[in-house]
Amino acid sequence: MLTPFHLAINVTDLEATRVFYGEVLGAKEGRSTPSWVDFDFFGHQLSFHLGPVMKTQNTGHVGDHLVPMPHFGIVLALPEWQALAARLTAAQVAFILPPSVRFEGEPGEQWTMFFKDPSGNPIEIKGFADLEAVFASH
Repeated sequence: MLTPFHLAINVTDLEATRVFYGEVLGAKEGRSTPSWVDFDFFGHQLSFHLGPVMKTQNTGHVGDHLVPMPHFGIVLALPEWQALAARLTAAQVAFILPPSVRFEGEPGEQWTMFFKDPSGNPIEIKGFADLEAVFASH
């Protein structure tokens, strides 16, 4: 049994954050004040506080792509990942890296997608057919 992580990051607009994480990503809103809001993000606690957003740079190599670093995200079972990818596509989310598979047929085969929240925080969502393969080495 994994235990939940807690991540607190800054955003520029709490209402846009509520819409994106709550309505688009389907996270359940928790406690809040006028300057922050918590979400249940797939069983983990994300806290968004008003403030300057962290600086990111496209220095992370994902296949032939450069993706923003740092970033955060979640690992999902493939059916959940596929449902979320369809939901994000339907919501016309602008992908940095659209839903795709990498390491196909290799240990650690995974599906991935990168996008940003309304404040510019980069997010990666990974999907695995077998969650036991999350830490498989090549």
